[in-house]
Amino acid sequence: MYWYLIGIVAALLTTFGFVPQIIKMHKTRSSKDISLVTLCQFGAGVFLWTLYGIHLGDTIIIMANAISFLILIVAICVYYYYKK
Repeated sequence: MYWYLIGIVAALLTTFGFVPQIIKMHKTRSSKDISLVTLCQFGAGVFLWTLYGIHLGDTIIIMANAISFLILIVAICVYYYYKK
């Protein structure tokens, strides 16, 4: 049971890890200090983790990484919106 809770907390922390970057880009109206390569690499990684979670049938892995992937899509869109 404790490991299940640790998994949920870990998933929440990593799932929303790029939200501060989105907020920073919005506040500064710039994506100058944000690495597109990092966003894309992390996006590819969480997409593959989502597929792996589907293979395992693990809801925590699936949900955490699917949400992370969507957040990264938003981050990439915001990146291009503020790119100068």
